[in-house]
Amino acid sequence: MSALEIILAVLLILSSVILTVVILMQESRQAGLSGAIAGGADTFFGKNKGRTMEAKLSRFTKYFGIFFFVLALGATLLLLFF
Repeated sequence: MSALEIILAVLLILSSVILTVVILMQESRQAGLSGAIAGGADTFFGKNKGRTMEAKLSRFTKYFGIFFFVLALGATLLLLFF
């Protein structure tokens, strides 16, 4: 294995772990029974804070997913043609 292949492999492993963690940090879209019980605790500031964090996580997930896809595609093409 060349040094470039090792670097790409390490980057792919790290990016897949980070992407998995970020996806698991996001809240589910269904609140279920706990959302009905704790619904009175939602204040104006609590809702805005949650939405802001969700928006950041969602945006980070999109960008990091694109990065992961491009990195995987680049690594595959590199191994096939070089």
